[in-house]
Amino acid sequence: MDETAGTVEVNDAGLLRLVERDAPVERVCTGFRFSEGPIWNPREQCLYFSDMPGDVRRRWSPRDGVVEVRNPSNKCNGMTYDRVGNLYVCEHVTSSLIVETPAGERKVLAAHWQGRELNSPNDVVVRSDGTVYFTDPTYGRMPVFGLERERDLDFQGVYRVSRDGSLHREADDFSQPNGLCLSPDEAILYVNDTTRAHIRAFDVAGDGSLRRRRIFAEGVGSGDYDEGVVDGMKCDEDGNVYVTGPRGIWVFDAQARHLGVIRMPEIAGNMNWGGPHWTDLYCACSTSIYRVRMKVRGSPVAYMNMG
Repeated sequence: MDETAGTVEVNDAGLLRLVERDAPVERVCTGFRFSEGPIWNPREQCLYFSDMPGDVRRRWSPRDGVVEVRNPSNKCNGMTYDRVGNLYVCEHVTSSLIVETPAGERKVLAAHWQGRELNSPNDVVVRSDGTVYFTDPTYGRMPVFGLERERDLDFQGVYRVSRDGSLHREADDFSQPNGLCLSPDEAILYVNDTTRAHIRAFDVAGDGSLRRRRIFAEGVGSGDYDEGVVDGMKCDEDGNVYVTGPRGIWVFDAQARHLGVIRMPEIAGNMNWGGPHWTDLYCACSTSIYRVRMKVRGSPVAYMNMG
């Protein structure tokens, strides 16, 4: 495990209530082509993540190090758990959102919209009542990160799978919808748009549908992949929003004030909370997985009753 002095760019003193100014950035594992989709399993105390170009899913733990768990992995990307331990996986190659049960059964949750194949589900979040939201950009139909092929849909959408299993299109005006996360009280869904370099917020209605869309934050870089873009996104227990961008992880408070940036040694692609106290922030950065010990816990939405 490598450790270097972390550099925290402070725009607002509120950032230092979340992370130490000199918090070390630990490289816990490396050697991948492009790491993505980190998800902490609190029962196993390990981190699962994907190497999309390598088409491999792996896990890392302090005890066992890196272990390959699925090869091929259908170039899976975003992953999350529900409160009973089902794993939701976005698969680029199959254009599907699938569920893997604790017993190992695989179920397809969504693969088509009105008879046409989805683009490539990218990231997913599950509400505590079982409602599922996911983004569907076109990245999984591009070389390297997916399987190059023609698309069936002429839009990139944000979808909801209701508790009865029906699929609902909640938005279709994104350029490339990517990361998404719920506020701790589940009243707001945040969704970012990579090429437009902004984050939108939606109010979540009682039935799970999305209302009152608005821009939450914009100007998170320029949308240039070489400098880092909005991609993975998570909340902490206080409602602060963390999103990848140029130089690392950008942090906004619930009022959209830009608190600063937690610098990463490589281009940051995604992140998630983990560790025994849910205060470790794991970041998937190109060839490596890094960890920063935070002064705040991740949003309870992320782990529910699994612990």
